[in-house]
Amino acid sequence: MVSIDAKLIIVKLIYQKKRLRRVVLLSVLLLSMFLLVLWQHYQLLDPMTTQTAESPVASAAIDEPIQPIPLRLELNESKVKLGEKLFHDPQLSGDSSISCASCHNLQTGGTDRLPRSLGINGAVGDRNSPTVFNSGFNFKQFWDGRSETLVAQIDGPINNPKEMGSSWAEIIGKLQGESDYVYRFDKLYPEGIKKENIRDAIATFVRSLYTPNSRFDKFLRGDESAITEEEKEGYRRFKAYGCVSCHQGMNVGGNMFQTMGVMADYFGDGEDRMPSDAGRFHVTGNEGDRYMFKVPSLRNVALTPPYFHDGSVVTLEGAVAIMAKYQLGRQLSPKDIDLIVKFLDTLTGEYKGQAL
Repeated sequence: MVSIDAKLIIVKLIYQKKRLRRVVLLSVLLLSMFLLVLWQHYQLLDPMTTQTAESPVASAAIDEPIQPIPLRLELNESKVKLGEKLFHDPQLSGDSSISCASCHNLQTGGTDRLPRSLGINGAVGDRNSPTVFNSGFNFKQFWDGRSETLVAQIDGPINNPKEMGSSWAEIIGKLQGESDYVYRFDKLYPEGIKKENIRDAIATFVRSLYTPNSRFDKFLRGDESAITEEEKEGYRRFKAYGCVSCHQGMNVGGNMFQTMGVMADYFGDGEDRMPSDAGRFHVTGNEGDRYMFKVPSLRNVALTPPYFHDGSVVTLEGAVAIMAKYQLGRQLSPKDIDLIVKFLDTLTGEYKGQAL
């Protein structure tokens, strides 16, 4: 016969074993959740694109706050070609005088290199036009992030009287009068020429405007000789001074909002700095969002002056100095600025296999 004490010991051991099993299972679950979050953090592609076997991200890149752009994205080529034609078609504007490419010129870094773009009838826009290259990797669109997707973003310039000053009804009417458009849309979309399909085609083309294989991306993939020692030192200082806290990820920015003037009053220090532009505050109405803007991508930044939402800074050196002062509370030496600019020059990529 087993004594009562022995039975109690056995019951206690069984209980402790079950408790230990629950602890182990909970630990495994928590570890799995952590690994899942970590995995998702490094899934860098736009949800509507796919990385192929030809575009591996080297393990070395995972150790850096910046990751290389995939070498290939899988997109519907017929939609890309249709979107390209629409992107360059001035019929999308009210007076058929300007196209999307007028403000986003692919020959000049995806911008027009003006402080603020010109719309129909010479109207001056409210903000500097950001580059269209790699915009498919941004987490939101526009400086104030008012559009969640590239598709939704297209409505903005189409309807803005300071930009294209048109309407979807007007655009559809024009396109339906051209047999080539009718044929292309009917082939790709069962509903033919509709607002949603026009937007989808343009957005697909814009996603194709990615610029992989910069010298810095080659360095991230393991080619130590792709950038010079000075450029490597510029990258080290870019990280050490804190620039990388906002400019990181695959797009070296474009994935968060930040207040313009964290450490000093950017808008109060200059006469031409558009203090009426309260940034994201115009979208949310929250006082905490006043002067908050989407952090721009630094991909191809050497090709896209002037800089900032107001287009107030002509040189990259000037932009680095201002960012250091107002965002980091630092006054960089000329040597610091020169080295960081040298690093930024390595972020210029390729489009369709050709250097920009």
